[in-house]
Amino acid sequence: MEIAVIGTGYVGLVSGTCFAESGNNVVCVDIDEQKVNSLQNGKITIYEPGLEILFQRNLKENRLSFTTDLAKAVDKAEVIFLALPTPPGEDGSADLSYVLGVADSLGKIIKEYKVIVDKSTVPVGTAEKVASTIAKNATVEFDVVSNPEFLREGVAVDDFMKPDRVVIGTSSERAKKVMGELYAPFVRQGNPVIYMDEKSAELTKYAANSFLATKISFMNEISRLCDLLGADVDMVRIGIGTDSRIGKRFLFPGIGYGGSCFPKDVKALIKSAEDADYDFKILNAVEEVNEDQKEVILPKMDNLFGKDWSGKKIALWGLAFKPNTDDIREAPALVLIDRFLKRNANITAYDPEAMENVRRVVGTKITFAQNMYAALNNADVLVIATEWSEFRNPDFERIKSSLKSPIIFDGRNVFDTDKMEALGFSYYSIGRRDVISQNQSSK
Repeated sequence: MEIAVIGTGYVGLVSGTCFAESGNNVVCVDIDEQKVNSLQNGKITIYEPGLEILFQRNLKENRLSFTTDLAKAVDKAEVIFLALPTPPGEDGSADLSYVLGVADSLGKIIKEYKVIVDKSTVPVGTAEKVASTIAKNATVEFDVVSNPEFLREGVAVDDFMKPDRVVIGTSSERAKKVMGELYAPFVRQGNPVIYMDEKSAELTKYAANSFLATKISFMNEISRLCDLLGADVDMVRIGIGTDSRIGKRFLFPGIGYGGSCFPKDVKALIKSAEDADYDFKILNAVEEVNEDQKEVILPKMDNLFGKDWSGKKIALWGLAFKPNTDDIREAPALVLIDRFLKRNANITAYDPEAMENVRRVVGTKITFAQNMYAALNNADVLVIATEWSEFRNPDFERIKSSLKSPIIFDGRNVFDTDKMEALGFSYYSIGRRDVISQNQSSK
């Protein structure tokens, strides 16, 4: 099948590459000429495990190509995917200017029937707006389909190639047949392709992400209660996660969720509810809890250092909003950096993939280390903000010898409290007992 993907951001590049991997001819379009040249020359522009292998293979086989020429890309395409940014406005609403701008252009250039697919996360009613915008100029038939993505950064290739489900919102039998043929190779093991109306498909994406965000914020609230009552959030998590009605995933407490989806989608669903004169009380609380949670370790650090941390050096492990990505959008680490700087601390940070992205944001305000251990040299404490796998089994003796005092604030509950106690660390985590070393308690 001939496919055009408009937008080469995270969703567009993953989708285009994976569609090419299943034998389709895919042309990806972007207005950024430098980015397009880089991609066409084999330089991938995002970090996502497993993506580069597929990207290089399909580029070599000429099934995947890149251009800035929209008309050229859509000329032969049977299906056109809109994978464009929908950034949140100040009121939380999704900005549809990129989507509708391209829709206006498409109406002027399509010469035969096309299936035009909203792949971006968009509010309910967007398919109607896109269809209306295209129809102003179009002289041929077309269908607009809502096909939300459910990709998790860090495992996006697996999510695309072996989806739990594919949601297709369309009232057109013609479009339904085209989309069914396109996705058939991805659901050979029997996972469902779910057909529904466009509005339900649009709402499904927001509802899914908002529900997962709710689970995270709920567990973060439970972790705070555990601190007050002396319970262990890990035990509670295991106790409820083994209930099949609840499930084990998204029950890990921490310093809040971030990324490109959960914060934006929660805000957008709250705004959609407001526009419908409905007060979505649960999601307002979810958002409030998440913002508070990003600062949950600060009171304990203030107890240690006071309010002015002048002369104190913080080693920070992890900058991306989650492991296996270089994405720092809404990353809790950025909030911590801001708060540490306001307390006059010196920060040396390390992240396997996200340091350059953070450097573009904070410049020379913090120092970046070449590796995880270099960040520790002469630091007063270690703070863990992202649970990268390489942080899970470190050389603890090396950590102790590098730090001024063996003190760790763990925002992701990476280590076992009993082990940290046995090793002689002061160890503060989320919703679990604090471990105070003799060295610290004697100060």
